[in-house]
Amino acid sequence: MAITVPSMRRRFSPGQLALHMEALGAILLASLAIRLLPFPRVMALGARPARRGEPVEIAVLRGPVRGWGRRVPWRALCFESAVALRMLMARRGIGSTLHYGISSEGGLKAHVWLSVGQNVVIGGAEADGFTEVGTFPPGPPR
Repeated sequence: MAITVPSMRRRFSPGQLALHMEALGAILLASLAIRLLPFPRVMALGARPARRGEPVEIAVLRGPVRGWGRRVPWRALCFESAVALRMLMARRGIGSTLHYGISSEGGLKAHVWLSVGQNVVIGGAEADGFTEVGTFPPGPPR
């Protein structure tokens, strides 16, 4: 049995629908946390991976996060998307590092991206031109 989500005009299996709803919840939680919690508490979201669930490809998790980030009626940019994906990955036992960067070209700008090991999994294309000023969990300076 497939379920159609009207706003997306796509048919999802029950498992895919559950993942999309989980991603929407993660975007909502990340957005609220960023607005309401102190910065260290936001950075702690998803910091400790739990060993649960079956192995999953990160791209399968990234797609719904990106999709909902574009569709929600509130601001959900790089920071919200990276924190949301980090939470989804942590639930599946995948550790990650949040990177925070700044740029002064055209005014002061900030960007957040997420990596697993040496591989950037979200926000990497936009990270060029940003100087990394911090990682969470903290790592050696780059």
